[in-house]
Amino acid sequence: MTQTTLAMTQTIYQYYIANSLREDPILTQLRKETAKLSSSKMQIAPEEGQLLAFIIQILGATKTLDIGVYTGYSSLVAAMAMPQGKVISCDINNEWTKIAKKYWQLANQEHKIDLRIAPALETLDNLIKAGQENSFDFIFIDADKKNYDEYYERGLQLLRQGGVMAVDNVLWGGQVADLADNDENTTAIRNLNKKVLQDSRVTMTMIPIADGLTLVTKNGLPLSPA
Repeated sequence: MTQTTLAMTQTIYQYYIANSLREDPILTQLRKETAKLSSSKMQIAPEEGQLLAFIIQILGATKTLDIGVYTGYSSLVAAMAMPQGKVISCDINNEWTKIAKKYWQLANQEHKIDLRIAPALETLDNLIKAGQENSFDFIFIDADKKNYDEYYERGLQLLRQGGVMAVDNVLWGGQVADLADNDENTTAIRNLNKKVLQDSRVTMTMIPIADGLTLVTKNGLPLSPA
């Protein structure tokens, strides 16, 4: 037994993946194609995608929001985890989302995914204006870091009672722990981490999976699906 999180050596990580990961072949294909891109570090880890799918299934989610699509892995994970429902996916890049749409179609999930090519804040504000507050079962934030606080605040408005919001990259390669690092992105994530920890509106937990993942749900609300 140990009182601290086990250090993830490469040997332990390979054992962990070999004994826990159930990745759909189309997701594997998408991940391998994305790995060829110079921007591939933006791809979420497959074990993180599996955790997101697990949460979505537990929630019985039928309405999810993906803030930051990249090549579509997280949106596809969400769509595949819901027998029926809708994923609203936010991105601004047509080149990357072209790859996403190819794999959504290969997986026969494109009918569940509503891609909004526009600044995410604009899409979120439009959803709020359209009366969509308190209606999303699950929200995943993995977009530009400087706007993380804005995404978090709007996400809380859109999240339903008992829903879950997941915020990616909260450990940011360990840079958040280096107080000499005052890069704009590092500072934005560091500030949000501190804010969420002290936010009495939510119950939260930070998980050291992949690049760090924070999960929140609103306080004082039932945890069962609507």
